[in-house]
Amino acid sequence: MFIYIYKFLVSFIMPPGILILAMLAITIYLAKKREQAAKWLGLLTLFFYFLSTLFVGNLLLKTLEIRFVPPENPTGDVIVMLGGGATFGTPDINGTGQLSGNAANRLLTAARLQKGLGIPVILSGGQVFDDSGREAVIGKRILTGIGVPENEILIDDTSLNTEQNAHNVRGILMEKGFKKPILVTSAFHMERSVLNFAKEGIAVIPYPSDYLVSIGGNSIYVNNLVPSAEGLRYSYIALHEYLGIVAVKLR
Repeated sequence: MFIYIYKFLVSFIMPPGILILAMLAITIYLAKKREQAAKWLGLLTLFFYFLSTLFVGNLLLKTLEIRFVPPENPTGDVIVMLGGGATFGTPDINGTGQLSGNAANRLLTAARLQKGLGIPVILSGGQVFDDSGREAVIGKRILTGIGVPENEILIDDTSLNTEQNAHNVRGILMEKGFKKPILVTSAFHMERSVLNFAKEGIAVIPYPSDYLVSIGGNSIYVNNLVPSAEGLRYSYIALHEYLGIVAVKLR
């Protein structure tokens, strides 16, 4: 019981909880002075609070993650894995640079599929920022380190976003004659990825991975309703994906 009480209290001491309390205090102060701004600040505070809860963050993410289900017996001639972030210069077992949590989960799925199906892997992802790692290069080093043959790994290390992923991978598919790519990316990112590949005329076999939300329910309990950085991050990820989906459809 103590651990739940501790988590509840900490959530209002650390951001974004402390910011929500400050905004609420200012709202109450303005309301006592009958300031019109109190109403708008109150609405903004309420909106910010809901987006900061894991209940809302999980709910938004789940609407994206349930749209595709990994096929039980996938059949394809190549695996395509999209990058999801990497660090630069950080120490690793057989070199420097590590994949982010999202990208590492995707790579684990791609590696297991490669071992099971015995087909090549295309890693797509470049160096997005000056201080981030070149994702496809780091991913190839990791795959070879766990026993995937180097000649079974192809890379696109120039893509900076999902649109470029699809465009650059299309060139590799055409060059190598691959016809049935199995697409591996985070479950929340899959719909936007499928749409981008469709824009390039590529029908992929979706194989979502890196699930952030448990399947089977989004229970309501106290610690699920307190503001947290994780809840805000989940809401941000989901809203970012929805904006991306709209942008692809409007292009």
